Amino acid sequence: MPAGISAADRKLLLIAGASFLLLIIVGFIFAPTGNEQKTATTYSAASEGAKAAYWLLQETGYHVERWQQSPTALQPDKHSVLIVADPAMIPDQKDKAAIERFLSGGGRIIATGLLGASFLPENSSEFDPAPKRPWSEFKALSPSPITRAAPKVTLSPVAHWTGNSAIPMYGDAQQKVVVRYAHGQGDAIWLSSATPFTNAGLKEPGNLEFLLAAIGNHDTRVLFDEYVHGYGERAAAQKRHPLMTALLLQSVVLAVAALLTFSRRSGPIRPLPAESRLAPLEFVETLGGLYQQAAAASVAVDVYYQRFHYWTARRLGLAVNASPEEIARAVRERWHFDDGLFLSTLQRAASARYRPDLPKREALKLVQSLYGYALKLHLYPAAQEKH
Repeated sequence: MPAGISAADRKLLLIAGASFLLLIIVGFIFAPTGNEQKTATTYSAASEGAKAAYWLLQETGYHVERWQQSPTALQPDKHSVLIVADPAMIPDQKDKAAIERFLSGGGRIIATGLLGASFLPENSSEFDPAPKRPWSEFKALSPSPITRAAPKVTLSPVAHWTGNSAIPMYGDAQQKVVVRYAHGQGDAIWLSSATPFTNAGLKEPGNLEFLLAAIGNHDTRVLFDEYVHGYGERAAAQKRHPLMTALLLQSVVLAVAALLTFSRRSGPIRPLPAESRLAPLEFVETLGGLYQQAAAASVAVDVYYQRFHYWTARRLGLAVNASPEEIARAVRERWHFDDGLFLSTLQRAASARYRPDLPKREALKLVQSLYGYALKLHLYPAAQEKH
């Protein structure tokens, strides 16, 4: 007959159970709510959310919906407007084809930011690494019903449009921050950021007028795309109970840990297997394969740029958020390093981090250039000794 649980084991289980219960209580207390999201979703009442615009349009008689399906479910409609405000995902080929069908059939899409531009059939957006101010006023650049209703808009110029195929709507002599172009029977409007749709930005000069004019009359069906913010119907059950899923996983982990601890003390003790000398190389190959499969070339540039930026700022005594221009000026003045391509390389690397479609060859060239400058500037002593 197996022996009962000893007093020491009983005490250990009680302590573990009490600790687990405490973690559950703390998790419920400090669990984030939907209002704390810093994205332009209609579920968020934070400054960056779009709940105010959603309810305002409803109260003024517009037919407003939260679109929580894939773009492939969109039906072409001349009286529908899809708003893709600062999405948190990149569309695949099926989604882009569905958006193009929606536009060709007469629909209108209003997209914001770099990722929002990736949903459009034409994308000529570029990241602005150093906006002068968080928000800026921009005047109309061309006559249209929208610019007549809103002679100016206020938004954050985190990106700009470089192509010439679209009609510039707002901007200044240096950049175009709102453009519009026709596609089939419909048209697309792109904004540098989602400021006119956010709770804080809606009250800024020109933004409400722009929002109403861009949507059109009250017969328009307004779709706020929440699928791009993670509120897809496929994941609805999981998103309703995120804490329960986490608690279930914690319970399983705790049960497995208790079982392994007891069996470890009761079973035979075996020596640890010798670590394979190929393990580090396999890890590097596996990691490289993951980056290649995910087409995450921009992530690789981001990782090395952050390392280069950290060591350069540390050696020069600069702020951790120093811009490429500040770093280039400090390197030239303090270390007497004068290279005409150094500043442009830093700017291209800083901008490439936000390009999800960055080609692999361009990413490799940027990393190699940064590594070459690191050797010239003696940023990594260990690496310099090997060369």
